[in-house]
Amino acid sequence: MKPPFDARAPSFDANAISETIQRALASAGLDTQTGPMLAVTQTIRRALGASLHSEGAGRFDGNSVIDVTAREVPAGGGSVKLPDRPSSHGKTDLRPGRFERREFANQAGTRAYWVYVPARWPTSTQDELRPLLVMLHGCTQSAADFAAGTQMNRLADQHGFLVVYPEQAAQANTSKCWNWFRPQDQQRDAGEPSLIADIVREVAQRHGADPRRIFVAGLSAGAAMALVSGQTYPDLFAGVGVHSGLPYGSAHDVPSALAAMKGGRSGIAGLMKAAGPEAARPQRAVHSVPVIVFHGDRDHTVQHSNAAQIVRQAQQARCAAPGQGQLLENTLSGVALGGRRYTRTVHADAQGQTAIESWTLHGAGHAWAGGHASGSYTDDSGPDASAEMVRFFMALPRSGSA
Repeated sequence: MKPPFDARAPSFDANAISETIQRALASAGLDTQTGPMLAVTQTIRRALGASLHSEGAGRFDGNSVIDVTAREVPAGGGSVKLPDRPSSHGKTDLRPGRFERREFANQAGTRAYWVYVPARWPTSTQDELRPLLVMLHGCTQSAADFAAGTQMNRLADQHGFLVVYPEQAAQANTSKCWNWFRPQDQQRDAGEPSLIADIVREVAQRHGADPRRIFVAGLSAGAAMALVSGQTYPDLFAGVGVHSGLPYGSAHDVPSALAAMKGGRSGIAGLMKAAGPEAARPQRAVHSVPVIVFHGDRDHTVQHSNAAQIVRQAQQARCAAPGQGQLLENTLSGVALGGRRYTRTVHADAQGQTAIESWTLHGAGHAWAGGHASGSYTDDSGPDASAEMVRFFMALPRSGSA
C-alpha cells in the first residue's frame, strides 16, 4: 500500500486520501460529524481541494472502517442459525444451540449482549463446570456478525463452553467501537470494563460457568478492550486473545489512539494539536495474564508493530510478577490449509506451560484469520484463529479467584 501522501507525485487522488483518513478516524471511534473534530475534518477537506465538496464525492460518514463492507447478520429475538460446516468426521453438524439476546445495566450504562449456550455438552464435560469465553467485536460490527465470522459458537458445541458477545451501543460510540483509548474506560469498576465484567459475572452465575476458566478475546478495538479487561480484572479473566489489537494503555484520547494504530506515528499533520492537550499518561500492564496474539503484517489499519508491543508488555508484566520464572522462546513457520504463511512464536516456562503465544500472518490485512465469509472482516486463508485461541485457553491451568 502506497503512502497516502507522496511529495514526489505530480498529482493526488483526493478520494483515496479521504478514504484513508476516514478509516483511521472511524477505527479509533472518532465522531467526525459533530463536536470539535468536525472542524478538523472540514479543514482536511479544504486542504484536499474543492473536489471533496462536490456532489457524490467521498465523505467522512464514520461507517467504513476496515477493508471490507460490514454486513449485519439477522439477530431477531431468539436464536440465530449459523452456516453449516462439515465436522471433523465429514458429516454436517446440525446441533444449533440457543443464541439469546439480553441487556445489562450498571452505573456505567446499559449494553446488550448475546450468549450462546450449546445444545448439548460433550460427554467429557457433563460433570464439570463449563468454561466461558467473552468475544468483543470490532468497529461497525454486531455481536451476531462477529459470531458468524469467527464461528466461535460451532467450537463451543465441539468443546463444551459458553460464549458471550457484549455489544457496543451506537450511543456510546458512533462507529460501535469499544472505547479502549479513553482513560475512564481503562479502569477497574468504571466505564466499559465494568460493564463487560458484570455481564460476564451475570452469565457465569446463570449458566454455571467455571469462575476460574473465563477468557476474553476480540478483534481490533475489541482486541484492545480485551487487553484492558485482562488488566483491570485479572482475577476474573484467566487468559486474553488479541487479534489485530493494541497494547493496554497505548492511548488516552483520539489523537494518541490514531498514533498508536499507526505504530506510534500520527499520519495526519496538526491533528494532535487540534484535538486538545494530553489528558493522561499511558498506562502500564502490571498483571501477568496469559495472552495469545494474531496480527497480519500487511495490516494498514492497526500496524503489525502493535503485536510485538503486546508481547513485550506481557513479558514485562510476567518478569515483574513474583514467583514466575524465565520463559523459553520457540519459533516455527508454516502454511495454513488456506495457503496463508505464518510465523508462530511460543513463550513457555520450564514445565512447558505456554504463557505467551504470537502469530504473524504474512501478507494478511485487518481481518480475522480463518474466519467464515458469512461475517465481516474475515480472511478464510487461515490459520484458524478461533480454533487456536480455544486450544490455547483450554490448555491453561485453572486460575484466578473470581
